[in-house]
Parts: sequence; structure tokens; C-alpha cells
Amino acid sequence: MPKQSTKMSGLQCLASENIWFDKHRYDEAERCFYEGVNGPSTQQQQSSSHGDQEMVARMKSLELENQNLHKVVETMRAALQKLETRVAVLEKTPAAAAVPCAKAAPVKAAPVKQVNGDASDDDDDMDLFGSDDEDEEAERLKQERIEAYAAKKAKKPALIAKSSILLDVKPWDDETDMAKLEECVRSVQMDGLLWGASKLVPVGYGIKKLQINCVVEDDKVGTDILEEEITKFEDFVQSVDVAAFNKI
Repeated sequence: MPKQSTKMSGLQCLASENIWFDKHRYDEAERCFYEGVNGPSTQQQQSSSHGDQEMVARMKSLELENQNLHKVVETMRAALQKLETRVAVLEKTPAAAAVPCAKAAPVKAAPVKQVNGDASDDDDDMDLFGSDDEDEEAERLKQERIEAYAAKKAKKPALIAKSSILLDVKPWDDETDMAKLEECVRSVQMDGLLWGASKLVPVGYGIKKLQINCVVEDDKVGTDILEEEITKFEDFVQSVDVAAFNKI
């Protein structure tokens, strides 16, 4: 019993004490009250000013974008109007009129011959639509020019392809008569072949080869034919080689 009375007295004492447990709430309420009376703080003003600047910049950007869109729409509207006008004109214009006709050449009337006689004779001599003399004359001149060009082209000599060939003709040994060998080589004659200068070139061991030049027409004479004809002189010629070949 004494303990219970002691506890009750302690609670009664605590309740009777003047202790402020909610002071922080009252401080916050007081701060809000004075802020409402004196206006927002500097930090809030800066934050509000920064937000206003962003809003103004965004509005300016939207206005500029809106102006550009208006310009694009106006341009497209003008182009569409032109297109509609052109389509309307094409639909109204007949198909025959849409294709430009060639400009008609003016018709020249033949000079009227004044002859003493009846009016009927004058009518007979008058040519209202001209004659075909001019067309015939133009055709004749054209034909003459074509024939002249063909004749000139026929007289022009055709370009003949030629080549210069240097041949090495080798004998069997040092006892071969080189003068006779060259005579045999030059005895080869054919259309498109022209022999040129020649000389003897030492090979070794007292043996000399005949080096002879010739000019041939490519369409008529080839190196194979020359070698075949020269090697027919078996008593003098051992072999034939092409030392140089040049187009002329």
C-alpha cells in the first residue's frame, strides 16, 4: 500500500509540473507566421526568380518555334495553291492544245505574172500555194554533197599498218659463204616485204651471223612466213631469230 501511494504522488507531481513538451511545434508555427507577414526569405526569392527565368526562356523558345512553324505552313499552303491552279488549268485545256505544235512555216506565194489577156489566163498563171521547186532544189544539193563526200572518202588512201623487223640469220659454221647466205635471204620476195640494210655480227669461234632489217605490211607478211621461207636454204641457214620488232 505505501508503494502505490508513492507512485500516485509522483505522477501527480509530474502532471502539476509546468513542462513544455511541444515547443518545437510552436517555434515552427511562429516562423511560418512571421514569414507570411514579412514575405518569403531570400533563398525562396532566389529560387522563385530562377524558376521565373526558366519559364520566360521556355516561353520565348516556344514562341520562336511557333513562328517557324507558321512560316513552313504558309510556304506549303502557297505551293499547294499553285499546284491546284496548275491542275485546274490542265483539266480545262484540251489534250491537243497541251502539246505545243510546230510553228508552221509561212507559205510564200509565187509571184503573179501579169500577162495581157483574159482574167482566166491570169488565174491559171497564179500559184497561190507555191511550188515544189524549192524542195527539189534542196534535195538535189543534198544529194550532190553526199556524193562529193563519198568520192572524197574513196580517194583518201587507207592507213596501212607496217612493222620494222630485225632478223638474226645464223650459218652452220665459219666456212659458210655469208655473201651467198645474204643473197639467198634477199631472194625471198613477196607482196608487202621490203629488205633493208644488213651487216655481219661476230658470234664466236670465227662464226658471224647476218643481221638484216626489213619492213613488212602487217596484213600481208608475218614473222612466221619469213622464218619459214629463209630456213628453206638449208645448205647455208641454221636458224632465224627475231632480234627486234617495232611498229611503224
